[in-house]
Amino acid sequence: MLEMLQSRYGEVEMGLSVITVVELTHGVQRAQDEGHRTRRQLFVDELLLDLPVYPVTLEVALRAGQIQGQRAAKGFLIPFEDLLIASTALQLGFSVATANIRHFQLVPGLNVVPA
Repeated sequence: MLEMLQSRYGEVEMGLSVITVVELTHGVQRAQDEGHRTRRQLFVDELLLDLPVYPVTLEVALRAGQIQGQRAAKGFLIPFEDLLIASTALQLGFSVATANIRHFQLVPGLNVVPA
């Protein structure tokens, strides 16, 4: 996946939100059988070796609260996990590469890259 992103977008800085690590680990545990679980775990392990993991800082939390409040006032709800991932990306000046374009497009100013 990382190679595909680099071939499509060039050498760009990449990282993971700590929230993404939670979601990926959740996916490992939900695998239907041991073979799938092992493949998913290997994928997560490889990502964690190759990419830095960024925490939810006070600044990220404040940004997330601001975004969620503004969006909720207009009738839009962003799932909490996606909100934290998006806020981390905005704080760092990153885009978000995701197959879940629908939720991330609700975040103003966030560049969303189809993965």
